[in-house]
Amino acid sequence: MKLLIVEDDLRLLRTIERDLKEEGFQVEVAWDGLEGLKIAQHNPFDLILLDGMLPGINGWTFVEQLRETQTTPVLMLTARDAVQDSVSGLNAGADDYLTKPFHFDEFVARINALIRRDTGSNRATLEHDGLILDTTA
Repeated sequence: MKLLIVEDDLRLLRTIERDLKEEGFQVEVAWDGLEGLKIAQHNPFDLILLDGMLPGINGWTFVEQLRETQTTPVLMLTARDAVQDSVSGLNAGADDYLTKPFHFDEFVARINALIRRDTGSNRATLEHDGLILDTTA
């Protein structure tokens, strides 16, 4: 499974990246909202892990703009723990919202649940072992 992590705390980003790779995930990273959105719009991912407070554009704007063109599952991962923050994230288009700090086992379980829920039937492209099939062409 291919994940994109968009997180501006480089220490946390590298820790999550390392731990998820150890769990068997393929991981790409970005530490800026604009860079992350560009990567997400031009590459297929099974899930996007998205910080709320980012340079460039914040996570809420990121997910709103992403939803204009795709339905890739998004797990917002942020220190903002007010109920209104999670409501805003979910209303912007995130599929789940987890506050920092978090337990890694719960984090991985949420990732797996979101990927399981996304059957792939809503995607225009399918990818397996380097082969990409565009179902709309």
